[in-house]
Amino acid sequence: MSKKKFKKVLVVLGGTSDERKISLESGKACIKALRKKKYNVKSFDPKFKNFNLINKEKTDVIFNALHGKDGEDGVAQSYFEYLKIPYTHSGVVSSYNAMNKTISKEIFKKKKILTPKYFVIKKEEHNQIYLRKLLIQKKIKFPVVIKPVNEGSSIGIKICKNLFNLSNSAKKLFKKYNKLIFEQFVGGQEIQVAILNNRILGAIELIPKRSFYDYKAKYTKTANTKHIMPARLEKKKYKEVMYIANKAHKALSCRGITRSDFKFQNNKFYLLEINTQPGMTNLSLAPEIANYRGIDFPALVEKILLDASINR
Repeated sequence: MSKKKFKKVLVVLGGTSDERKISLESGKACIKALRKKKYNVKSFDPKFKNFNLINKEKTDVIFNALHGKDGEDGVAQSYFEYLKIPYTHSGVVSSYNAMNKTISKEIFKKKKILTPKYFVIKKEEHNQIYLRKLLIQKKIKFPVVIKPVNEGSSIGIKICKNLFNLSNSAKKLFKKYNKLIFEQFVGGQEIQVAILNNRILGAIELIPKRSFYDYKAKYTKTANTKHIMPARLEKKKYKEVMYIANKAHKALSCRGITRSDFKFQNNKFYLLEINTQPGMTNLSLAPEIANYRGIDFPALVEKILLDASINR
């Protein structure tokens, strides 16, 4: 669809997930960018109105600036498909699979993409004896990372150094979540790769001042996370990580923009996850990578918008 047909843009932002605050920031930044590009832009927050109340007559295209539950996991996308309004980013199945860490990890393994060793436990299965048994069985050594199966922005992530700490942290998280993923902690360099409309943009390296690249390191300036663009990798390895990210993007049939998160240790890249709705704030990595490639923020937002469609 040409740019002329996309005059009336609806930016969907906010929502009800734990990432609401970041989504509002992403959405506001995208609204500003699209207005700069002379689009007629309105906003819609599903916290206050059901998706069904989106006015089809007044909307040519939806720019999805939601993050987290109900915005990044196929729920919002299924409404957009039902309404038959072209929308940005990945489709229903891709979004669901990418958000669900166990499904995406299984896909990575099938495609021979290295990912840290892991297992999943349901709330009712959790006890210290069972935990110890699975750690031995899966040959996972401490430190161990626990995280919810379908959250983003490092929400709910804990790094545990012993069994007591691991069991206690799991107990606390099980108050909110029914399933948790237990994963081998991988050290080394934090590398993230952005892909836009099937074009590999580049890889950035992060050096968090905090124990790992958590929510605060991602979204607060005071955390002073150091960004190095391009990532400090030898040429061959830089190409390799971009190749793996592209392979993962295609394996999950992603659309629009994605950001893949890696750890580089002992000369190997471990893919932690792929984000189908990466942040679009002034501290966000995908815009920073795009900017290095000569794509400024308004141009990046417009490129994402022009890829919008239904049946994604």
